[in-house]
Amino acid sequence: MIAVVLMAAGAVGLSACSSGSTPAAGASSFSPVTGSFSGSPPSALASLASAAQASVSAAAASASAAAASFEASVSAEGSRAAAAARAALASVSGSGNALSDVTLTGIPKTASGGLNAAKVTITNSTASKASYAVKVEFVDASGTTVDTTVVGAENLEPGRQASPIAFSTKDTDATLTPRAVQAQRY
Repeated sequence: MIAVVLMAAGAVGLSACSSGSTPAAGASSFSPVTGSFSGSPPSALASLASAAQASVSAAAASASAAAASFEASVSAEGSRAAAAARAALASVSGSGNALSDVTLTGIPKTASGGLNAAKVTITNSTASKASYAVKVEFVDASGTTVDTTVVGAENLEPGRQASPIAFSTKDTDATLTPRAVQAQRY
């Protein structure tokens, strides 16, 4: 916006100048008084530039606020969904009723920010919409469980898949193997 205003002001200024070195017939010679030039744009132009800058700053602040609000909303929804999945698994004994609907695929640490992670693919194998809760354990080379997390999918249509990511934030120096130990359809 500032550049457009400055270019328009420059074009107006240039169009007022004569293109030749001699004045047109009947025109008087014009010599500007350069002593009054300060090197600053005229106050009206400065005002427009300032208003444009303020407008751009306000738009950037608005976009930043909207992004922060969206991020908080996504984080809150993720927390709510994880809490619902944990609640669904709280009363489950054994492996649950949907372990056969779940597969895990390890994610390289280079793609997960250095964390042990797994893509949890949940497939609704029923004829009805269903929600799923999956408990994933991360085990070390000796088979000891180092970390446990719960992921889920809500309102999954029949035959459709969801692929939440399970992360372990513990023992990031070791390579841990993910395994699904419980999965409940509810």
